[in-house]
Amino acid sequence: MDRFQAMQVFVRVVDCNSFTRAADSLSLPRTTVTTIIQNLERLLGVRLLNRTTRRIGLTPDGAGYYQHCVRILADVEETEACFQEAALRLKGRLRIDVPTCIGRLILIPSLCDFHDKYPDVELVLGMGDRPVDMVQEAVDCVIRAGELEDSSLVARRIGTLQTVTCAAPSYLARHGMPKTIEDLRNHHAVHYFSSRTGRNCAWDFRVDGKHQEVEMKGAVAVNEAGAYLDCGLKGFGLIQTPRYMALPHLQSGELIEVLPQWKPSSVPISLLYPQSRQLSPKVRAFADWVAELFAGCPLLSGRDENDPAAAACVVRERAQGRPAALAAWQAPAEAPAARRRSAREEAAEYAL
Repeated sequence: MDRFQAMQVFVRVVDCNSFTRAADSLSLPRTTVTTIIQNLERLLGVRLLNRTTRRIGLTPDGAGYYQHCVRILADVEETEACFQEAALRLKGRLRIDVPTCIGRLILIPSLCDFHDKYPDVELVLGMGDRPVDMVQEAVDCVIRAGELEDSSLVARRIGTLQTVTCAAPSYLARHGMPKTIEDLRNHHAVHYFSSRTGRNCAWDFRVDGKHQEVEMKGAVAVNEAGAYLDCGLKGFGLIQTPRYMALPHLQSGELIEVLPQWKPSSVPISLLYPQSRQLSPKVRAFADWVAELFAGCPLLSGRDENDPAAAACVVRERAQGRPAALAAWQAPAEAPAARRRSAREEAAEYAL
């Protein structure tokens, strides 16, 4: 017995509430439909349908089996459609949502390249601070920073966000340059507090390959990445900020890297899409393209500040006018229980 066909026949009989109508819709003899259902019940060892001369009805076992069949058949149909579409030229609308800064400074300058590769794809680029409801707003995919915590989303890693510990020369002139992790007990930090919990976020470093949190004193706390960076520039204290944000100021001397031998942990950047959807060829093509774009972006690659490519990227950023308030990453609902989120992880949600 063809089990897949048996599932199709069983579902059609239930949907049509008739063996005859199901047989007609499947272009099969009624006796064939009856035989398939009988063989299916014999294989499963349960009765699926209650039959009378006037109507048919599902048994409790039949109702459960029907739900499983509907889900399996839908998955198969969606998978086949996905690969059939891949065989054709990519076309149609692709809606994505990204933070404003990554949209303005990284994606938009390179969109001509994406259009040249996929001229029939209409890219609808949403940029803003608010989290989006991907299902309600018909968004195909989003870009976010940090570990995936929303179990309803599937993530594809497309890059890594490097972070640095730094301070303004005015702060270091007053308090001196820390030489060890232990020296930080005598220093002040600009605190970044979570908008969700109200708690200050922990600082972290990679020491001998292990994650180490450090408690820091501080006189000011903010919950926005642009303000966090500005407080560091004004000399309020040490900051841990995305290297992307700090790079122009490190090059100009407005910020100086602190404890470069002990880097903060990096933050993953991911392309996310709903778990209930198959990864469409358009989303897959965009994910491949943006992963390559991020891999070659000097501001995200961790290259030395004096790298000519990084310098050119900063020149472009300044020429385009860097926004004062950096756009928000959509933040997952809750922090992991394993450890507190560090300042650079929280800041990464709001700036790239």
